[in-house]
Amino acid sequence: MDKGNGTPVTEFILVGLSEIPELQQYLFCIFLCIYIITVLGNASIILIYKFSLSLHTPMYFYLSNFSFLEICYVSTSSPKMLQNMLAEKKRISFYGCFTQIYGIVHLAGTEFYVLAAMAYDRYNAICHPLLYRIIMNKAVCIKLLVGSWVIGAANALVHTLLTHTLSFCSNKVNHIFCDVPPLLKLACTDTWINEIVMYIIGGSVTGGAFILIIISYIQIISTILTIHSATGRKKAFSTCTSHLTVVTIFYGSIFFMYLRPKSSYAMHHDTVVAIMYTIIAPLLNPFIYSLRNNDVKSAVRKLLNRRKLAWK
Repeated sequence: MDKGNGTPVTEFILVGLSEIPELQQYLFCIFLCIYIITVLGNASIILIYKFSLSLHTPMYFYLSNFSFLEICYVSTSSPKMLQNMLAEKKRISFYGCFTQIYGIVHLAGTEFYVLAAMAYDRYNAICHPLLYRIIMNKAVCIKLLVGSWVIGAANALVHTLLTHTLSFCSNKVNHIFCDVPPLLKLACTDTWINEIVMYIIGGSVTGGAFILIIISYIQIISTILTIHSATGRKKAFSTCTSHLTVVTIFYGSIFFMYLRPKSSYAMHHDTVVAIMYTIIAPLLNPFIYSLRNNDVKSAVRKLLNRRKLAWK
């Protein structure tokens, strides 16, 4: 299974958040609550979109799909992490570990381009309002979404296969889940090829999406500044602030985690960053997009009123 001077590995041991047994149950309760709230919150966004005709626009089409993506994303790491918090030995099988790596990298790569598609949608809504419905038609929305998943899948396949070729000197992963950087730290063989590929391909995937977002927002801001009405400018900015908040949290933590040399990996910092982009970001998503969004709040009120009338 492993080559070179490494010891054959059939499973990995995940160190997790803490090795202190007394803390495990408290951590389990905290992260179980976070996981349940995250799934229910994002599922609520999907259901609100499905049952509210007023939200059947490209913006909310992407938001509902982004919420589905967040549910998948948090579900690749949290269930195993929660299981290990109560387990005496925090094991994950060799192939289970690489399946988790593929899932996390795939969904992260997909999320980059879904965020870019959402920025492109806001660009067309603000910069080309009269042509918005024509440009962002259903076929275009679906193609951008499918393209995001394909790019994410291809990126994940490259990183997972390259990491799989390594031989390992230890099976103790100093992290809360299986990921590429912590496994590179365990490698007996030289990982320079893996690191170069991570910088070039991973950097191209994340950087490409980031550049698309930056270009979209440069155009958006330029257009907003030409609006003479202060109310109009405020309304235009308000449709972008939620998206920009999510982009900042997700990109900031991902760049810190992956685009660094292997020698700078540190468990404490990496664990905090990993929690930010795999657990906290999906948790905040429904709150960021709903609490500041009048359309979503209005749709919720209508659904609740409709439900009350149905009960009478």
